[in-house]
Amino acid sequence: MKTLKEYKAEQMRDTEFVKEYESIQPETDVIRAIVEARTSQNLTQKELAERTGINQADISKLENGTRNPSVNLLKRLADGMGMVLKIEFVPEQKV
Repeated sequence: MKTLKEYKAEQMRDTEFVKEYESIQPETDVIRAIVEARTSQNLTQKELAERTGINQADISKLENGTRNPSVNLLKRLADGMGMVLKIEFVPEQKV
């Protein structure tokens, strides 16, 4: 059985897969940042919901990628975790 890392490496040889993978990268970066910030503080979704006033179901939707957050919502999440939201634009990396 292949590991996830092996499977991804295999798929990354397909140019269509790479194109699609790169197109969703910003969304997956936001999801990863939310989950990592929450779990780094040992918070459950329910606890974060209580701190922010955001429905736990909405936090779940953000974390599983079925809802796109507004900047205002991201700021509320950051505030609830005692963090500051930072958004960056960085130059493209040409290959």
